[in-house]
Amino acid sequence: MFRVPLLVALSLVLAFGGGIVFTIFALDATSGFGAIKLGAWQAFPDMHTADADPYAKSHRARAGRLLYGTAEGLSFTASEDDGGGRLTAGCTYRISGQTPPARLWTLFIAGNDGEPLQALPGRPSAINSWVVLRNPDSSFVITVSPEAQAGNWLALPASGNVRLVWTLLDTPAAGNSGLVDLSMPKLEKIGCGHV
Repeated sequence: MFRVPLLVALSLVLAFGGGIVFTIFALDATSGFGAIKLGAWQAFPDMHTADADPYAKSHRARAGRLLYGTAEGLSFTASEDDGGGRLTAGCTYRISGQTPPARLWTLFIAGNDGEPLQALPGRPSAINSWVVLRNPDSSFVITVSPEAQAGNWLALPASGNVRLVWTLLDTPAAGNSGLVDLSMPKLEKIGCGHV
């Protein structure tokens, strides 16, 4: 008597539950389509536009993040250095060069989920274009390390994998016309352990 309704209920639970699990897996597996990769840095120019693919729209909705207009901003992330090695908290990295033209840029250390990591008191985990120390030719060098460094320094956490998030605000690079001659700073591993 209860066999048919039980089988129907079990089928519905498996169908809906499996669908939800596979959808979450698909959303976590990709950030979307149409990425541009410049050295270690990767960005999705269409992610915040009306032309965004369904995966990008789902990521935006799920994360509840601030959306930039087409020419307002562009976020680059790096989870590997220029040599292809994973960014880890026990190593020291050098970011050198210049950014594309932007009214303001910010750089911060994030976890694997893209959320900013909380630094220990007195240790910087973010820097921006207003406070960075520059060379006479407007280039800069930023050291990302768990140990204090002279000059521009971002403090890595004690352990784990990290990523760097570089956001360019009010930049022509965010529009399609600015992507032609775009170049990002180099991200090189200096060493691991005590450097």
